[in-house]
Amino acid sequence: MTYLLDTHTLIWFLRRPEALPALVRSLIEDPESTLAISLATPWEMSIKTSIGRLDARDILEDFESIMARGRFNLLVPTVSQVIHSGWLPWYHRDPFDRLLAAQTLELGWSLLSKDTVFDAYGVRRLWS
Repeated sequence: MTYLLDTHTLIWFLRRPEALPALVRSLIEDPESTLAISLATPWEMSIKTSIGRLDARDILEDFESIMARGRFNLLVPTVSQVIHSGWLPWYHRDPFDRLLAAQTLELGWSLLSKDTVFDAYGVRRLWS
């Protein structure tokens, strides 16, 4: 199974994995799991870091190495996924989360996220 990690899930896994639910942590640590990080994640992290809402400079400066060490695959959005994110109902206005929802829906993957807003889109979300 392939799992897309939400931004906070990646950050928690890197900084305080004990804060993750046991299921989520076990899925990320399972060598049989295929893990993906959307290109939206470093974009979101860099914007929030630059405006002072997040301190993720350490992760961003070592992002490619973290991706390789963590067995994470970079998911580059397709034009279709970007358009799909814009056409989703406006349950949520965050463009990064809207893109994650569209990517997860189009690919049929599961999203590892605590954010229940994804449920309104019909995203298969795991967090318990």
